[in-house]
This record gives sequence, C-alpha cells and structure tokens, in this order.
Amino acid sequence: MTWSTYADPYSLDYAYAFDYADNQVLANVCESLVRFNEDLTVSPGLASGYENPTPTTWVYTIREGVKFHDGTTLTADDVVASMNRHLDPEIGSFWYSVYADVVSIEKTGEHEVTVTSSVPNALFNEAMSGSAGVIESAATLNKLGADYGNSSAGVNCTGPFEFQEWKSGERISLTRFDEYWDPELMAKAKQLDFVIMNDPAARVNALKSGEVDGGWLIPSNAVADLNGSGAGQIYFGLNTAVNSLIASNPEGPLGNPEVRKALIMAIDRDALVQAAEAGYAERTNALTTKSVWENAGDDTKEAAFSDLVDYPYDVEAATAIIKEQGVEGEEITITTAPMGNNFAVVAQATAAAAESIGLKATINTVTPNAYTALFSDPEARKATDLFFTSWYLSTGNPLDMFSILRTGDFSNYGGWSDPEYDTIVNDALQTMDRTEGLAASVPAQKILNEQLPWLPLYEPPNLLWMNERITGTSPSINYLYYPWAARIGAK
Repeated sequence: MTWSTYADPYSLDYAYAFDYADNQVLANVCESLVRFNEDLTVSPGLASGYENPTPTTWVYTIREGVKFHDGTTLTADDVVASMNRHLDPEIGSFWYSVYADVVSIEKTGEHEVTVTSSVPNALFNEAMSGSAGVIESAATLNKLGADYGNSSAGVNCTGPFEFQEWKSGERISLTRFDEYWDPELMAKAKQLDFVIMNDPAARVNALKSGEVDGGWLIPSNAVADLNGSGAGQIYFGLNTAVNSLIASNPEGPLGNPEVRKALIMAIDRDALVQAAEAGYAERTNALTTKSVWENAGDDTKEAAFSDLVDYPYDVEAATAIIKEQGVEGEEITITTAPMGNNFAVVAQATAAAAESIGLKATINTVTPNAYTALFSDPEARKATDLFFTSWYLSTGNPLDMFSILRTGDFSNYGGWSDPEYDTIVNDALQTMDRTEGLAASVPAQKILNEQLPWLPLYEPPNLLWMNERITGTSPSINYLYYPWAARIGAK
C-alpha cells in the first residue's frame, strides 16, 4: 500500500513529532499509554488501565506481553524512561508543557508507573493518548542517543508496523509487525510506503492515477475532481482543527490587538471559505471546534459559542481602526508554503486585506519543511508577522487549545499574555471533574475571541482519500495518534 504525504517528517522522535507529516507516520509505528479513538474519547493503550487515586497522581498499569519491534518485551522501566525524556532539558521536547507540573515519574510496581504532579492536571491523562504518551524501548533510546528518530536510525516501538527505511525527500517504508499484541489491529497490508510529494497538484494526480492508494490533507479544491474521477472516494471526518492566522511578532503592528481586529474585519471570511476550501468549511470566531465540546454538556457547549464577537467584513471600519492606532503604512510579512490551494489563497487574501486598510504586506513563500520549522524554531519566525495554520488539538478537550496560549508556553508563538486568562485556564486544568472544568474554561474562549492572539478563519472537516482497491479506516482526525493504516485492507 502506498500513501501520499506533503513533506518529510521533521523527526520520528516522538519528543519532536508535532505536525501532520510526523504523526501520520509515527501513529502506525509507535504507541501511547492511552489510545485516542475516532470519536475523540480515550481508552487503554499500552497502559491496560489507569486511575487517578489522588488529584495529583495518575497510576498506569502497564500491559503485559507487548513486544518491541526488536523482539524485547515492554516493561515499566521503558515507560519511565520514555516519559522522563520530556522533562530533560537536553532533549528539549516540544511536548514539555504537558509535563510542566510533573514532579516525578516512578516505577511503583513490576507493571506499574505512577506520575505525580505539583498541582492537579485534568488534561494529563488525555494527553497521554498523543505523542506526549508514546513509549519507546529504553535500551534503544540509550543506544541511539541523538540519532534516535532520524532517517538513518529510525525507531523501535510496539505498533502494528515497524520502521524499515527512510529515503529523505522520497519515501518512508514500513513493514507489518507480525508479533503485534492487539489481534484486532493486526495490519492487513504487508508493507506501507509513504511517498513524499511536496507539490499538491502532483499529489492529486497521483491519487487519480492510482500511483498512490490514499492520502490525508486533501486539497479541498480537488474534492470534486477526485470524486468525479471514478478512481476512489473522498471521506469527510471529525476534526479538532481551526484554520487560523498566528500573529507571531509582538513588536510589529499586529502586536496591537486593535490592529488584529482591523485585519480580521478586512478579510471576507465567507468568501475565503469558498475560494480556499471550495465551500468545504464553516467560518468561525472561535479557536476551538464544536467537536471538542461534545462531552461538556449542552449548556456549556452553547455558552462557549454564544455571544462571541463576530468581526463582520467591514473594510471601512477596519481602515478607521488602523488610522486611530497610527499604524498606516507599517509593514507586515505573511509566511506561507506551497502545501495546498488554501495556503496560497489565505496568504493572498490576507495580504490584500492588509493593503486595503492601509498596511503594507509582503508574502514570503518557503518550502514545506521550512514552514514546519516556524512551529518549533524561534529563529525561523524572526522575519514573520503572520503565518497560516490548520491547528489540530491532540485531544478531544478544548483545554488542549487554551493551555498552549498561556504566558510562556512553547506554542504561544506571539508571546501573548493575559493574567486573567492564565488564571482561568490554570483553574480549569486543576478541576478534576471534567464537566466542571470545561464549564469553568468558557471565559477563556471569550477572551481569545476578544483579543485575537490568533485570528480564527474557518473550521474545516478532516479529509481522507482512499482509492477503489482499499477500504477500512476512519476519516477522523485521530489518525494522527491511532494506527489507522492497520485497519486498511483490500475491498
């Protein structure tokens, strides 16, 4: 089976797996303590059970009889070593914020690991369903050191596929692991090749021709063409992503929240949905999707999306704000990449909107891999005021979004800070009753809507293509952490 992907992974080291290209591969090779299901709930994974005996402790029972790809057996020591890497400043894990309150990770029984935090953390166990909860062989981590997860060394995990080869810029090959522990997810395909195709038009043509069997992140403007080709079908699935513009330069004009409001008012977001996504999206004023509020209760879900400022398309009013703020003629740089029609359209529409209200705008187009670096390297963001993201949550919980915009968080790329917001989010995170915690977090949604550290544009569905010879997997966004390819078989 062959699969298209838009770029090389940044790394297959779970500590740095922070984007679509990384995680769609890693999800089939490595596994987490907790499993992320297609309805955005969680269930036991490499931990056969978990409990929260005190507000500040999570206890994990480690599944017995699980084999790593080198034939060795998973132990509690592997779990402790894998989790502790996120606390090691030498590693510099992109997932450190998940562990920021953790004070110890200890083996407390032959098949038991206990995580103790300084304060309660209602999101921690759900976060163990993603990259932050991936478990690797301690011996492999020790042996490979800095080479772990790169194209030459690969990884040694427990998933239904094992790493075989990574030809940078060309393909990543996986083979079925015949000693996989879960018979319900034993891979049907003997081999899975990810074909790296930077050009979105080339990816679409490869799907239509049958050169590759499937792909995620299908360009919305290609949906009609692909469905009309007779070669396969597009599937629409549950998503946790909002497509937004990240204001990343607090020293530039967009460091001013009033200027950010003016810019979003200058973008015709209804027209943008049509041009960028062929209508397959919904304009939004929130940085969270409705899907992640499903388990919050009807009253809380309604409160989270009621009374949000709408920011209607109004160039005249936006121009007046720019004049009032004294930033006419100031320059902004919008960084984008050739990753799909939506990237180009959003960049062009945003630049045109900025120019229409008196700002000057430059579009900086970089490679997909350089674009990915914006999310991990402050140096890469130095010349950028805005960049587009389809930001997915790694859990089915809105606190996953709110937590990353707290003061000083790794993913708070623009350095935005609001003490009231921090207090609301921290209090909600420390409320172990999920229903109460989500209700307490509603004001955080409203603060983000009022201050716009990121500018929400629209909420798209998750898109999956499978050609006519295969079937079996779900189009849910959980593919980033769930072994989706194991479910695919011949029709």
